[in-house]
Amino acid sequence: MGEIKVPELAESISEGTVAQWLKQVGDFVEKGDYIVELETDKVNVEITAEDSGVLTELLAGEGDTVQVGETIARLEAKEGASAPAAPKTEEKPAEEAPKQEAAPAQQKTVEEVAPAAEAPQQGNQKQWLIASPAARKAARERGIKLDQVPTTDPLGRVRKHDIDSYADQKSNEQKQQAQASKPAKPVSPSPAASENSDKPVERERMSRRRQTIAKRLVEVQQTAAMLTTFNEVDMTAVMALRKRRKDKFFEQHDVRLGFMSFFTKAVVAALKKYPLLNAEIQGNELLIKKFYDIGIAVSAPDGLVVPVVRDADRKTFAGIEGSIVDLAKKARDNKLALKDLQGGTFTITNGGVFGSLMSTPILNGPQVGILGMHKVQLRPVAIDEERIENRPMMYIALSYDHRIVDGKEAVSFLATVKELLEDPESLLLEG
Repeated sequence: MGEIKVPELAESISEGTVAQWLKQVGDFVEKGDYIVELETDKVNVEITAEDSGVLTELLAGEGDTVQVGETIARLEAKEGASAPAAPKTEEKPAEEAPKQEAAPAQQKTVEEVAPAAEAPQQGNQKQWLIASPAARKAARERGIKLDQVPTTDPLGRVRKHDIDSYADQKSNEQKQQAQASKPAKPVSPSPAASENSDKPVERERMSRRRQTIAKRLVEVQQTAAMLTTFNEVDMTAVMALRKRRKDKFFEQHDVRLGFMSFFTKAVVAALKKYPLLNAEIQGNELLIKKFYDIGIAVSAPDGLVVPVVRDADRKTFAGIEGSIVDLAKKARDNKLALKDLQGGTFTITNGGVFGSLMSTPILNGPQVGILGMHKVQLRPVAIDEERIENRPMMYIALSYDHRIVDGKEAVSFLATVKELLEDPESLLLEG
């Protein structure tokens, strides 16, 4: 009898949440197969089987918090055994059924099976139900058992719209029952009762990552003396350079020339000039870093993540753009590793991609500086005393920890970033 344990995740992570079981009790697994996906504070981790055999017991359900080293499943190892053919719609013997009830698991395959409702005429056998991954996810989030959901699919497959229809039906039934149970005599409701009226609401459990994001953002605001200073950049020169060079750049490097490489280069140059913005506080000491690992905030399905471009000062424009593209794809596919997120010295966030005109970014602790980019918008700009022109302008914001960075240094840092971006050729001369 083998045990599936939670492995060492990272130095700062001691627990995780079971996001989904990828195998179920009775399933045969090969050595190296993924068995369970754990959600940690930073990334999702998939645990693999160290031996081949049959999964005999699940000791943690989806949504449960588990500790590093904890046994979460048992596997009956069978040397030389081969995986049996997996039936799709055939009946499965009852002795392979779980000994304990577990929450429905979301599989990564197109078709998934889950135990259907037991019927007296079935005796010792169960029917198997096919559900799409989207349907299983929706059912888990709403607390709905798949075997209770009617479907019009001729093959009996449960789709997401079946879950939605069933949830709406149950909501209407509950509303009607609540109205029927109201007393005939009018009662003056309390404020709390008014909030719990029959108006539609939806309660959804926060993911572990969202809870961590919320906790860390509040901690930063409570522990740092955060202040924000603003400036604006005339993007005319950068946009003209991009337009002139983008096709040849793509042909040479197979990656598009975007704004982020210009901003990353400008930030690194400014950090070298004002090193306290590349530092952090450790007790009564300042740790001033002589390397430049720049975090790039990326919107992922489960919330904002900040993967890190390593040694940005040593990378070319193409190297920076390529790193950002790779990290953004990993974030969208939920494939970021812990090493991709650790050790950043300064962060850049671009709210402009969502249309933000101006904002005050929150520090990514323990870092003491974060640069916010925003939407490029045509605005009339005074060129001299007699001329006004429409120019593509971007507001930029620097949030910083006032405990170690003075206002003069912060304003000067942002002015340096502005000057470099308005003369982008100068970025090539920065060492």
